[in-house]
Amino acid sequence: MSIQWYPGHMAKAKRQIKENIKQIDVVIEIVDARIPEASRNPMVDEMTNSKPRLMLLNKADLADANTTKQWVQFYEAKGFAALPIDAQKGKGINEIPAKVREQAQHLLDKFARQGINPRAIRALILGIPNVGKSTVINRLANKKATKIGDKPGVTKAQQWIKVGKDFDLLDTPGILWPKFDDEKTGFRLALTGAIKEEIFDFEETTLFLLTFLTNNYPEALKQRYNLSELPENTLSLFDKIGEKRGCLMAGGAVNYEKAAEIIFRDFRQGKFGRITLEHPQEQ
Repeated sequence: MSIQWYPGHMAKAKRQIKENIKQIDVVIEIVDARIPEASRNPMVDEMTNSKPRLMLLNKADLADANTTKQWVQFYEAKGFAALPIDAQKGKGINEIPAKVREQAQHLLDKFARQGINPRAIRALILGIPNVGKSTVINRLANKKATKIGDKPGVTKAQQWIKVGKDFDLLDTPGILWPKFDDEKTGFRLALTGAIKEEIFDFEETTLFLLTFLTNNYPEALKQRYNLSELPENTLSLFDKIGEKRGCLMAGGAVNYEKAAEIIFRDFRQGKFGRITLEHPQEQ
């Protein structure tokens, strides 16, 4: 599946980040805990010039807890701080300021050596569309600082946001890269809501999901669709689920379009339980 979606405001945001990065002390990068690497923009490292990094693994309540622990270890091994959070419920949000200070400690120590009163830490917060960035910001600022939407591409411009006396946040529009080189990345982003639904194929995406769940979470599939065992191949599984959910056309053939949307919505609504769609071992 080929997905290309790179609105003009994202290209502008990339230029703005490069222009402002010199005044930034810490970069806060938000990823989806279900697809941590697929939801990272590979251009971030280049744009942020190796600034200290705090990785927030948002939507951790939807992800496999054991795999999330592995991802935290993965990012810490790269020299980043990492913190699983659930921005919707506010879990982990109160730990963010302390983590930011840890990442900026070298700067605070420098101020102390020079006898300068420390200024607010300046943090750049970024993430791909629909990863929960606005919700994190509003939780931190304890107010409705940014517009929130469940569709990608809500934030359109940069803005500075005050977070107590400790630090200031520079918000940016969600940024996707110009091209997804790995087909799996496109499917993972489609499943988790980073890409507008109008531009990807539901049936292809659902087949990818069913194959993944069969190989990694077979019991979740059996339980959700009341299956005693899974068919030998993914298409047969698709048929079986379609039949069980009444997605039949005249003559008894399965309406794949309807069945695909049901399975897709089941995943989006967490009906399979806590699922992580990629693992550190793949990197």
